[in-house]
Amino acid sequence: MIKHSPLILLLLVLLPLAAVRAQTAGKITLNDAVTMALKNNLGIQIAKNNVTIAGINNDYGVAGGLPYDNASAGDQEQAQSIRQSFANDSLNKSTNNAFSNSLTASLNANLLLYNGERVVTAKKRLATTEVQSKQQLSSRALILINNVMLKYYDIVRQQSYASTLQKSIEVTRQRLDIVKEQQSVGVANNADLFQSQVDLNTAIQNFQAQQLVVGQGKTDLLTLMTLNPDSAIVVEDTIIVDSTIRLGAILEAVQTANPDVLAADEQITISKFIEKEIGAQRYPSLYVNAGYNLVKTHNSNVNKVTPLSNLNYGPYAGLTLNIPIFNGGVYRRQEDVAGINVKNSQLQKDTLILNYTSNAVKNWQAYNNNLSQLQTARANYELSQKLLDLVKQRFQLRQATIVDYKNAQQSYENAGYILTNVSFAAKAAEVQLRRYANQLTP
Repeated sequence: MIKHSPLILLLLVLLPLAAVRAQTAGKITLNDAVTMALKNNLGIQIAKNNVTIAGINNDYGVAGGLPYDNASAGDQEQAQSIRQSFANDSLNKSTNNAFSNSLTASLNANLLLYNGERVVTAKKRLATTEVQSKQQLSSRALILINNVMLKYYDIVRQQSYASTLQKSIEVTRQRLDIVKEQQSVGVANNADLFQSQVDLNTAIQNFQAQQLVVGQGKTDLLTLMTLNPDSAIVVEDTIIVDSTIRLGAILEAVQTANPDVLAADEQITISKFIEKEIGAQRYPSLYVNAGYNLVKTHNSNVNKVTPLSNLNYGPYAGLTLNIPIFNGGVYRRQEDVAGINVKNSQLQKDTLILNYTSNAVKNWQAYNNNLSQLQTARANYELSQKLLDLVKQRFQLRQATIVDYKNAQQSYENAGYILTNVSFAAKAAEVQLRRYANQLTP
């Protein structure tokens, strides 16, 4: 059984390598249906992409802990005309289209040394977000498996009832044949013949309506598997209910293994990290920076004081300290809001646990109740079969009326309907309980 969400994640990773027997046509098992659904479901693919995104973002560079390096260069050519006038006219200067060239290049590096542990906290938040995305993927996978299993067993249920109706058609046809034989020897009237024919037509019509229900159920299953909805599939299975589930183990697993609860717990941690990151903005930030600059200039012979060329180059290094003094109390208010978000995250987790616990208890009650009904329903079904066979024999011997025959047949159909419904209800409750406990396997 799957007890921890990483096992579901492992299943999802191995899906592309799995040998899937189910095709667009042919017999399909529950394992085939679940495997195909997990492989093809678009929501699962989106969730897996979100896990990949969270893994990419889980990096010290994204958290701001790696140095920033920049390189820049420029080359500028300039033409300018100069008109200079002095008190001594002999010093006047006039130049047209004097050309100059300026070449600049720089390499800069900036490294954060301290900012109130905001980088360390951000990295922890990103790592927790990645874990949370995996829990969310597990949750989506569990819900999909749950839906596929419920629809699969619903098809089994509807087909089982269809089999009961099909057998009822055979019984009704036998009754019609008996009436015809009795009429041929003059011991049956037309009313019995007409009634038997009407009952046969009604039974066939009921069976056809049930076939529609089965067909639509298969369409829903194909949709969950992300296959062509009009594909032809065959489902051959029985509903077997596990009677060993214990409520105490389920309720414990709800709080310790349910991926939604675990994701909510991770959200509390993320909210705390965000609160700490915001609080770190009120601390000083210390950076070390270093680099290398080069400036080279060439000028035309404009005058005697303007240099023809100039070259400046060399390294530099220094420290930068930023101290926040006052910003209108924005950081303090943001920190207060973040603290409230932490409390909200805890309340959301508590609400989730309360809802899942309540649903688990209700499903346990349904599970337990239907298990107790199951034995009675099976016994009634077997008795109704024996009763129908007995009444059929008595009807052949003219010891039972057509009404007795019809009542026995109706009892058989009702018993079959109740048995399939009780079996499905017990199985559905079992599936739900295992989903809450993260123990759901096909």
